[in-house]
Amino acid sequence: MDTDVLVVGAGPTGMTLANELRVAGVATVLVDKLPQRSELSRAGGVQSRTQEAFDQRGLLEPLLATGDHPVGSAHFAGIPLPLTRGRHRLPWRSIPQVVIEGLLEQHLAAHDIHVRRDHELVDLAQDENDVTATFANGARVRGRYLVAADGAHSTVRSLLRAEFPGQAGTVTAIAADVRLRCDDQAMTHSWNADGHWAHMFPLGTDPQGRPLRRLAMGGPGRSLPRDVPVTEDEIRNGLRNIFGSRVELLELRYARRITNAARQVAQYRHGRVFLTGDAAHVHLPLGAQGMNTGIQDALNLGWKLGAAVHGWAPDDLLDTYHGERHPVGAAVLRNVQAQSLLMDWEGTRDPSVAAARELFATMAQLRDVQYQLDDMLSGMGIRYPMPGTEDQPLVGLPSPDLRLGPVRLHELLRSGRGILLDPADRFAKVAALWSDRVDRTGQGTDGRPMLIRPDGYVCWAGGPDGPEPALGHWFGEPR
Repeated sequence: MDTDVLVVGAGPTGMTLANELRVAGVATVLVDKLPQRSELSRAGGVQSRTQEAFDQRGLLEPLLATGDHPVGSAHFAGIPLPLTRGRHRLPWRSIPQVVIEGLLEQHLAAHDIHVRRDHELVDLAQDENDVTATFANGARVRGRYLVAADGAHSTVRSLLRAEFPGQAGTVTAIAADVRLRCDDQAMTHSWNADGHWAHMFPLGTDPQGRPLRRLAMGGPGRSLPRDVPVTEDEIRNGLRNIFGSRVELLELRYARRITNAARQVAQYRHGRVFLTGDAAHVHLPLGAQGMNTGIQDALNLGWKLGAAVHGWAPDDLLDTYHGERHPVGAAVLRNVQAQSLLMDWEGTRDPSVAAARELFATMAQLRDVQYQLDDMLSGMGIRYPMPGTEDQPLVGLPSPDLRLGPVRLHELLRSGRGILLDPADRFAKVAALWSDRVDRTGQGTDGRPMLIRPDGYVCWAGGPDGPEPALGHWFGEPR
């Protein structure tokens, strides 16, 4: 056996997973077909929940220290949600994907995990004990498990012949990283009467400290085949059509055409092979939900693979990856498709769409509606189903970052182990049975008892039966 887990794809999802496996003490090989890391910004926003995940591993402060990453304002289909500002401890921020990848690769290298580049997967085979991957350069790697993090055009998914149902792309739009002269720096979402539109948000600064923006634009007559290069003249003409002289292109750094395809694999697990990130779900890049969902896929899967490798995973633990993350991916596809419709992404100028948007915009002024949308878009409202705990409101949700004496709960989660909060000092004997995989803490502090999984989700919160059933369900048989 060459390794415990082989991760194919070294984007944000693959590198996050490699780090989760490192924390779990699992031998990992991380490969990518590119000869070097991409310098393209790609995604550009980090949700509150993703920032919490980075904080739980000690990566948030180093990430925020990489540059000026402005706080963004929440919106749904371009409809602002001002009442949600300041609602979460860690607000949405503009952090380009290239910055996240750079930090993660540096962090992994510091722990002696180096991306094996120029590794293009051409074949894989699995049996009841392991998975063997073959690469175009002649290399072969055998591991107990393989995880596909190789993007929307996943080779692993193709080799598995995995069902990938959904909607094929019907139109394209432009996504570009640009420097602009813009009279109104707060300008974000704009449409004109002809159905042409543009959306902009900050991407930080270039090496010279000049502001960068992500620009998306489209509308009638602007849907060209994906392989047609995007030109500066095309962007200038589009900006002029929508903004007149208020916005001017100063520099085009990167551009591509994106489609409105929306697909999700039917199964996230195929024996010893797992699909994550864009290999499992693709959709329009609205709100950077693809990158964030992929990173959170990795957070969910990493500790479970660690448990399986170390031999204490309950029988169905690996299956809970599909059970928990597939519904999350499906919900993201639904909200993106709804936003696309309300934004009139295709530029149809359909009066029915305009009427629906007007009605929705009116409803979105209500606080409860804004909070509901914010929970969905921030990732903070994700609640994993945990049967038998319906009367425990915290169970299935991300744990609050409680102050426990001199440390925060997120700091304790950096061990990659479960946490049993025992403020009344009642569960010492029980916790001792699982002490090789769960830490007990919180004695003498205020608050209710809780059991928290290594990914930061509450799996018990003071139920009448005590923590034993939840400990056995999530952490296996006691030693």
